Order: sequence, then C-alpha cells, then structure tokens
Amino acid sequence: MKAAPAALSASPTTRPTTPATAFARLMEGNKRWVSGALQHPDRDPDRRQLVAQEQEPFGAILACIDSRVPPELLFDTGLGDLYVMRTGGEAVGPVVTGSVEYGPMTSGTPLIVVLGHQRCGAVKAAYESLRHDKPLPGNLHAIVKALQPAYKQAVKEGGADPVETMARAQVKLTATDLRSNQDLAPLVGKGALAVVGAYYSLDTGKVEVLAGAPY
Repeated sequence: MKAAPAALSASPTTRPTTPATAFARLMEGNKRWVSGALQHPDRDPDRRQLVAQEQEPFGAILACIDSRVPPELLFDTGLGDLYVMRTGGEAVGPVVTGSVEYGPMTSGTPLIVVLGHQRCGAVKAAYESLRHDKPLPGNLHAIVKALQPAYKQAVKEGGADPVETMARAQVKLTATDLRSNQDLAPLVGKGALAVVGAYYSLDTGKVEVLAGAPY
C-alpha cells in the first residue's frame, strides 16, 4: 500500500506567535478549504501525544453552533491549534467572554476571531422574535437578548436582507466589545493580540474579513 504524503500529518510550520502570522495561518487554511487542497495538519497520533500534556493554541475562535461551520475544518487546522467557543449567533455573556479570554490571558494566544456566517438560524430566530415581539421558548430568550444590539443596528442600517445585516452587525459588535474590554484591550494596545471579525459563506466556504485584520 502506498504511504500517505507526509504533509497530510505534519504541521505546515511552527506555531504562529504574532497576530499577523496567526491570522495568515488561518486564512491560508481557509484557502485550502475553498479549493479542496487540504493538508489536514496536526491530526495524527504523534500530534495527539505532543499536546497531551500541554497545549499552545495559536487562535481562539468564537463561532456559531451551526453544524455547517466547524472552525477546525474550514481553517484546515488540527488538534491543539485552536481554542473554539460556539454559541447560537455568537451570543456572549460572562462565561463565554471568559472562555474567549482564556487563551490570550493564560497562554499568549495572539489571535481571536469572531466568526459569523451566512443564513444563521439563530440570528434569524432572534430577528423574527424581536420584530414580531414573540418570545422564544426556554432559554432561547437569552440568545435573543444577547443579539438585541445587533437587531437594533440592522434596523437602523436597513437593506434588502435584514437578517444578513444583523448577522454581520453581531460579528462587528462582538469583536469591538472584546477588543476594547478591560482585560483584552491592553494586549491589543501593545500588539500582542488582534481581534478579527469575520464572516463565513456557506455557499463558497470562504471566510470574509469584516474588521480588525492584522497586517
């Protein structure tokens, strides 16, 4: 049997340590995802053993719970590369914010990405709930409450597709809040951390940067 190419199991390069190099690594991975030229890095038993005792992820991703938006796949990364937090519509609260802060504040993770996406069901449900003043059942109302600022922004901006406008507004507002909070702002200020707002296309697989890209 022919052996698999080494690139399929080997990490492309060493761990990125700056916001710019971490961002470049993610976007290179997304280009591979879009084209289908995947490397599947950091996904073998050697990698599992390497990170078993200690981890140093180079990125923290706050994404939606949507089953079609798995960050590790769409950025072509592997085990130990990313901290990943997923909530409906990237809704945030103290526990979520603390989880996002964990990497940058404890292990020097240089990049946070808030990743929204096309046709977000959570955003649509929140939009309809707020527009028609119809509360959602159970704890879904907490998601609606968290997304209310994005709803107000979407109503203010208008546009042909208010749900998409709201989804993008949620990304930008959340990224801005994280970038300026009292714990992360000092890291951002000295260039040790970047907080990027991004948007994923379900149709193409491409990640579009909305704000905060480090260059």
